[in-house]
Amino acid sequence: MSDAPILVPGTGSAGPGLTSREIRLAVRPQGEPGPENFELVGTTAPAPGPGQVLVRNTWMSVDPYMRGRMDDRESYIPPFRVGAALDGGAVGEVVASEAPSVPVGATVSHFLGWREYAVLDAAAATVVDTAVAPAEAYLGVLGIPGLTAYVALTDTAPVRPGDVVFVSAAAGAVGSLAGQFARRLGAARVIGSAGGPEKAKRLVEEFGYDAGLDYRADAIGAQLAAAAPDGIDVYLDNVGTDHLEAALAALHVGGRVALVGAISVYNATAPVPGPTNLMLALTKRLSLRGMLVTDHLDRFAEYLPLAAGWLADGTLRTATTVREGIEAAPGAFLEMLRGGNVGKMLVRLADEAR
Repeated sequence: MSDAPILVPGTGSAGPGLTSREIRLAVRPQGEPGPENFELVGTTAPAPGPGQVLVRNTWMSVDPYMRGRMDDRESYIPPFRVGAALDGGAVGEVVASEAPSVPVGATVSHFLGWREYAVLDAAAATVVDTAVAPAEAYLGVLGIPGLTAYVALTDTAPVRPGDVVFVSAAAGAVGSLAGQFARRLGAARVIGSAGGPEKAKRLVEEFGYDAGLDYRADAIGAQLAAAAPDGIDVYLDNVGTDHLEAALAALHVGGRVALVGAISVYNATAPVPGPTNLMLALTKRLSLRGMLVTDHLDRFAEYLPLAAGWLADGTLRTATTVREGIEAAPGAFLEMLRGGNVGKMLVRLADEAR
């Protein structure tokens, strides 16, 4: 089955006459989502009102947390509405402005992705400097994924000199940066897990890991025990389930865990049992701490100059997986959930200049 959404007509809103398309949630998924859960709707871009800007989106992000928003349940962020456009991180060019603080021609990041044109309050748009890095970098290394990895390892489960660090989903948007940050923070050994031998190889060759574990090849607990026979000090968890259980077994007394994600259970239709060895958190006096990056947005002021400097001197390696066109967004999202990306999964909606 194709991952392309269904195209349906839409009347849109009266505006400057710009044709636009957007991806809407057609029906809530039960278990793993598919193309039938999305629809591609033609519409018309509205004109910005006072204090607003109209943005031609050039790049948009798809992220694991969006799967939870497809379910109708209370969480830390409201669910998507059936029949309405989805939203998420995007960058683009301001093409009309009724706000002096954000002029026409500015490149901005904002949260109204999944559409080709977006109207939003100027206060919800952040002007970004494309002389520092390409616009799309503000959805990855200079955006939420980069800040997540940085805060997780400096605050939530801080890395100390000499630590052994384990990161799951290490070839993803957060994990591909986390290994490099752990090394900068003084880790003596950094171990990552990923799906497939090619990804595991890239962890070592590109992203600063000492060992790359292919969780599809063998039980992750046995692989982690072999890669860290003397145990680990810090675990950054993007997966949950068997990876968290393996980390609990390997952690030293006083070890630290940053609970950042649990992608292995996002499509579950029934409660998922927790680790069978959770008692180790007590006997080892472990610290297991959940993290929402939205609680730490103030840390961008600290993080961005550091990351921009590392990018400029070539010591921070990044990767992206890119799909083309708004119609490719649902497929990119599904591919990302299945582990089909290395680094940040992005959808290019338009060229930066035309």
